[in-house]
Amino acid sequence: MASTDQDPLQSQKHYLCGSVAAFANIVITFPIHKALFRQQLFGVQAWEAVRQLQRDGLRTLYRGILPPLLQKSTTIAIMFGLYEDFSRLLRLHAPQVPVLLTDSIAAVLAGTAEAVLTPFERVQTLLQDPRHHGNFQNTAHIFRFLLQQHGIRELYRGLVPIVLRNGPSNVFFFGLRGPIKDLLPEAETKAGHLVNDFVCGGILGAGLGVVFYPLNLVKSHAQVQIGGEFQSCRTILLNVLRERDGKVSRLFRGVHLNFQRSVFSWGIINATYELLLKML
Repeated sequence: MASTDQDPLQSQKHYLCGSVAAFANIVITFPIHKALFRQQLFGVQAWEAVRQLQRDGLRTLYRGILPPLLQKSTTIAIMFGLYEDFSRLLRLHAPQVPVLLTDSIAAVLAGTAEAVLTPFERVQTLLQDPRHHGNFQNTAHIFRFLLQQHGIRELYRGLVPIVLRNGPSNVFFFGLRGPIKDLLPEAETKAGHLVNDFVCGGILGAGLGVVFYPLNLVKSHAQVQIGGEFQSCRTILLNVLRERDGKVSRLFRGVHLNFQRSVFSWGIINATYELLLKML
């Protein structure tokens, strides 16, 4: 009975720790993400993306940070919290099912639930696109414009690549997090555990960022469009490939910066999450 009473409290801890970890990550890595977005959208080199941000000035460097702060703080909370909740429920009601399967199902369900917050990614994309700098004032302005002019469906443009990305990436993240940490040198101090958690999160985040990079590319191109037909992932991918002279390697333009950003982002998220979890 005692362990049952503690479960809700444990669940709340996972949500809170995930949210705070995501908040810290966004504040630190947002400028890198913005440069990466320019590479995905325009196919420019990293140095050119950085030069564009320098030309735009400090005033616009953190333009568009509110949507990812709200979105990431919530989605990472959902990611960790719902994963723990679903895992616990599945193990409780289906104890005969292998743990690997129940945890994988829990990861997919948590990732799918995250997609409810697609509108925040949608608004962030429009705020970061320099072609829309003169059209929209802030987050509320974009939400109001899209709802009034195009309806709620427009807020969910890019939903399919997000769902295709979230579920499988969660399965790999939660499934490999433990085994990767076990391969690292055993930590004997708090600082050592923090470093191991950072390395583990960084390796996973960077690797998954490369694997799912084409889906993020499709998402970015889908979400810069306002109004008109909702194109399939395949159509968008073929159009981008055609624009980049049919070279598959150019679909991965920006992947190096994405790799570096993911190392820091997921290193920060995983290390902060585990640290807070032990403190609470």
